[in-house]
Amino acid sequence: MEKASDFLVIGSGIAGLSFALSVASRGTVRLITKRDKRESNTKYAQGGIASVFSKDDSFEEHINDTIAAGAGLCHEDVVEFVVKEGPECVKELIRWGVEFSFDDKNHIALGREGGHSRRRIVHVKDVTGSIVEDALIQQVDAHQNIKVYENHIAVDLITLKKLLKADTRADRCLGAYALDTDTGEVHSFLAKKTLLATGGAGKAYLYTSNPDVATGDGIAMAYRAGAYIANMEFFQFHPTCLYHPKAKSFLISEALRGEGGVLRLINGEPFMERYHRMKSLAPRDVTARAIDSEMKKNGDEHVYLDMTGIRPAFLKERFPNIHGVCMRYGIDMAAEPIPVVPAAHYMCGGIVVDDYGETSIKSLFVCGESAFTGLHGANRLASNSLLEALVFASRISNKASGDILHEKVRRYDIPLWDVGSAVNSDEAIVVSHNWDEIRRLMWNYVGIVRSNKRLIRAKKRIQNLQDEIKEYYWDFLITSDLVELRNIATVAEIIVESAIMRKESRGLHYNIDYPAADDAHFMKDTLIKV
Repeated sequence: MEKASDFLVIGSGIAGLSFALSVASRGTVRLITKRDKRESNTKYAQGGIASVFSKDDSFEEHINDTIAAGAGLCHEDVVEFVVKEGPECVKELIRWGVEFSFDDKNHIALGREGGHSRRRIVHVKDVTGSIVEDALIQQVDAHQNIKVYENHIAVDLITLKKLLKADTRADRCLGAYALDTDTGEVHSFLAKKTLLATGGAGKAYLYTSNPDVATGDGIAMAYRAGAYIANMEFFQFHPTCLYHPKAKSFLISEALRGEGGVLRLINGEPFMERYHRMKSLAPRDVTARAIDSEMKKNGDEHVYLDMTGIRPAFLKERFPNIHGVCMRYGIDMAAEPIPVVPAAHYMCGGIVVDDYGETSIKSLFVCGESAFTGLHGANRLASNSLLEALVFASRISNKASGDILHEKVRRYDIPLWDVGSAVNSDEAIVVSHNWDEIRRLMWNYVGIVRSNKRLIRAKKRIQNLQDEIKEYYWDFLITSDLVELRNIATVAEIIVESAIMRKESRGLHYNIDYPAADDAHFMKDTLIKV
């Protein structure tokens, strides 16, 4: 079945929802999301949005902190406009109904996180993402020009080059095929402008702070369509996830360290002063690597985050969600340290876009974690992610809606999804086994610390898995599990290939065979194209 609109949005996090709201007055919007519309990485964001709101802060300081964290690879022009346009975008969230935390002087309350020289994290206690998600969904549900399709997973982009089966000079995106997981039907969603806002790919790793939806779908689809992908070797591992057999890598926000939390070894010794001048508030790449090093050196399964020096009433008020979850697992963070470990968290690479979010494929835009904008460089500064999504959603909405007023887009007959001779599969165990193997090899060989030997081993094993998955994909009718497996294998392959290409250590990419940065040869982005 064919469904047409002015704008197609794939993804229902802060990037997709805020874009949809921004363009809805200028055309029809269809938004597809592969699970429930609330289920996205945004929902689980605890810390907040980095933006300059204090008289003690400045754009220059936020810019400098971002560039310092990015280890020489930030695109400075992008950093400048994202930081400077950020406050107005945060105010737009307030107009959409987000009620941020305020201090006792009735000013927006500002937290501090690793790598930040000032307090500038706008937040709603420690549930910022969930509150933002709810407010945006309420606005989307009320808008007559936006239609949301839940339980629809995008399978592949529809492009002019694929449609004509010819090497056109300038390729264009016409929409996407999407699987309705309730019915098993594949629909054609056609649009004048398509936005990928599909989030991250943390599920490529065995241990991650990400929800199950984070399978890199947008990256994989854009790569197969011929878009450029950049800097996928820079995968951020959040230093502090709750270490507990039943916690499933529950995130312990960096904001706790911003309020005075201290990282300690099992024996109670603080250790971060040996690694960075900012101690427990060091940037994420340094902190995660330090924790990993200390755990391996001492044979420990975790370290501690000590909050016991902070007033219990403050902890309960400022961090009600984290406090409640810890108590549920028998940990009173006011009286005892929290056991923590690093886990895969955020990819700093993605689909290459220009300053207005458009890819090398015309009419295909990307926003949020799936996009490579140049903001983060080799390591993301804490809470710059939601900021980036808001600023680029605003920029893309202006560009895309302006384009459709002036462009005359030819109408094409789009073929129905062809199942060929594919049949139902009764071997779901093959999918789950391949998924598990990819996640384990990525954690063991392409994790916080890498080596040439580990990367080559990972490449060979993923290539073998890719052959299996391709055969399985075309022989059997697609399911959401199979679509996600195909995508996560593609993303894993890109991460490995990118890591092999960068023969140095910088930011989030640390290779023991090249332990130093090599500015002469690698002060540049890593580009990959199919």
